[in-house]
Amino acid sequence: MSLRDRKRARTRQALIDAATDLFERQGYDETTIADIAAAAEIGARTFFSYFASKEELLFPESDGRVRAAIDAIATRSPDERPADVLLRALGEINDTSEEMVSPLAALRLRLIQTVPAVRGRALQLQLDAQREIAKHLAEAFPGQLDLVRAAALTGAFVGAVSGALQALLDSADRADPAALQAAMRTATEVALTPWRRST
Repeated sequence: MSLRDRKRARTRQALIDAATDLFERQGYDETTIADIAAAAEIGARTFFSYFASKEELLFPESDGRVRAAIDAIATRSPDERPADVLLRALGEINDTSEEMVSPLAALRLRLIQTVPAVRGRALQLQLDAQREIAKHLAEAFPGQLDLVRAAALTGAFVGAVSGALQALLDSADRADPAALQAAMRTATEVALTPWRRST
């Protein structure tokens, strides 16, 4: 990364950290974009160079997760089945990022339950991700999946990840990222077992 890219990455992370802290202490609705920018030591107008809204800030790696799934599909081996490709993508995400089991993830899940704007953004991102991944799966496995079956498989996968995260982050062991990642992988493997037999 260039110096400029590293500086942008640091500022972006500072905004995420500041927002996470402020949302926890003050509440989501009570925290303004100006508050977040001030805590990150940037101008309020500069905030919009990084995020379009407060809701967007809560999902900083959503594009990266979709790209990881699409990359896993593109780099599949000849003997990999569709469900195996998705499980490999999840493993690669877990190996390179702890964002899905971070304090931000726990906060995000609480806000999804209580703040309609956050819930709406989460649902939109999930639907967009499922549609994009399903399209790539159907194109990659034309002999095994039509678009409907690809969408069903992707929905099972995304639902398993979301459900496992919710249950795990509600549990007493949520402080241990390694345990969370292992349990999430187990949950998705259980959810996709029928697909591994049928595709």
